[in-house]
Amino acid sequence: MSPIQLYDTTLRDGAQKEGISFSVVDKLNIAQKLDELGIHFIEGGWPGSNPKDIEFFEKARSLKLRHSVLVAFGSTRRPKTKPETDANLLALASAGVKIATIVGKSSNLQVTQVLETTLEENLDMIADSIKYLKTQGLTVLLDAEHFFAGFKTNREYSLRCLQVASKAGANCLVLCDTNGGTVPDEITAAVKAAKKVTDVPLGIHAHNDGELAVANTLAAVKAGAIQIQGTINGYGERCGNANLCSIIPNLKLKLGIDCVTDEQLAKLAEVSHYISEAANLVPDPSLPYVGTSAFSHKAGLHVSALSKWSGSYQHIDPVRVGNRPKTVVSELSGKGNIIHKARELGIDLPAQGNQTQLLLEQIKQLESRGFQYENAEASFELLLRRSQPDYHPLFELVDFMVVVETRRRQPTRNNLEQTLAEAMVKVRVGSEIIHTAAEGNGPVNALDQALRKALLQFYPSLAQVKLIDYKVRILEEDTGTESQVRVLIESSDGIEEWTTVGSSTNIIEASWLALADGLEYWLLKQKRIK
Repeated sequence: MSPIQLYDTTLRDGAQKEGISFSVVDKLNIAQKLDELGIHFIEGGWPGSNPKDIEFFEKARSLKLRHSVLVAFGSTRRPKTKPETDANLLALASAGVKIATIVGKSSNLQVTQVLETTLEENLDMIADSIKYLKTQGLTVLLDAEHFFAGFKTNREYSLRCLQVASKAGANCLVLCDTNGGTVPDEITAAVKAAKKVTDVPLGIHAHNDGELAVANTLAAVKAGAIQIQGTINGYGERCGNANLCSIIPNLKLKLGIDCVTDEQLAKLAEVSHYISEAANLVPDPSLPYVGTSAFSHKAGLHVSALSKWSGSYQHIDPVRVGNRPKTVVSELSGKGNIIHKARELGIDLPAQGNQTQLLLEQIKQLESRGFQYENAEASFELLLRRSQPDYHPLFELVDFMVVVETRRRQPTRNNLEQTLAEAMVKVRVGSEIIHTAAEGNGPVNALDQALRKALLQFYPSLAQVKLIDYKVRILEEDTGTESQVRVLIESSDGIEEWTTVGSSTNIIEASWLALADGLEYWLLKQKRIK
């Protein structure tokens, strides 16, 4: 095993982030992905706290984990109770795991103000709980809760908690920055002080309330901590936990600590995105290492330099963490951005001549009218392909009309009227013009239905394409209903997603342009595959 132990608590501490509620199946699947990443310890949950976690540990017994070991989480016994009668400790002992992590207070103020017990009773709670779980054959880790805050108010007592846990047989003492308010220098000093009073291995559990969780974790490692607790994508309560997606590559690529293999590291972005999907959260594009914008380049000087040397504006090769570079094209771009982006798409644009310059001028003109291609790469690819002399459109829009009317319905208790949208579309495919009409639950849906109705007879595979997101932005709020409107439409064929853009002072026209781009992009992609 690596000298550094990676301990993931996404399934317990990470799930405390607002908006996350993992099902048992989610938790089992995530555990499998964490195992593929090479995580050493996976904290599955608190079996004494809820039925879902009890079910998880029962079903997790059948998981075939190659690298990871499951850990159950709980707390020390309650004040004035015996460990053998404490429901929480009994649940840990019967969870079917070999390792248990228990949280115990290590701050004098937390003991007196929150637990409302004496400092000596808290020490007994820590010792009794560890001893009991050891008699049950478990390896026991202590999460020394509020350790760094306690170290500031009563250094001797916080260190005494570690000594008591060490004497009771704890296998690892994890120092917790529970409120996330400590800075790296304080972390270093406290970890070094802890190392002087115990020979038991130390760990670090940092929260991100001061935006320092990753920095604090690395400081703790340099000071001697060997176990790192964190979550994927930094999920957690309040501002989150230390982000393992930043910590792991920093350890391996910056500090030279082989906590995972090269193959496991290359799965990092995949695992990050998988868990964000399981959490039903939009992936943060700006996350270091794994975000889709982590290696994106917009400035023309940067792109020009990257075309000559990949390390000019990237601190690592993104492939090492399973990511890839991305060139962003906008009105701020130079010709180099367009040439570089075209090359990524397999389109050869000449560096000399006026073709690229004309494209750049076209992009700047379109963006002045509200189009934006940073988040609509499918529309940008179409723009590039349409500029090629051998491009032949698979269909052309002739015109459309949308009617929205309100119809009277039979009186009901809650609703007397029904709004109906109907779209009529003319599309040219080759030399043939198709005129179709369709109804929808709104004007955009009606347009989509009518356009598909026209095209499906020529391209039946379009049935695979679905609209999965629709966003509207008003670009000039002070002009009211006359404002320029930008529409972004995300489409999917069930395997991949792509985004297209339309802009106009008419929201229906903007939607029409984005809709058509979404379908044409997919058809061109299928044609190239064939």
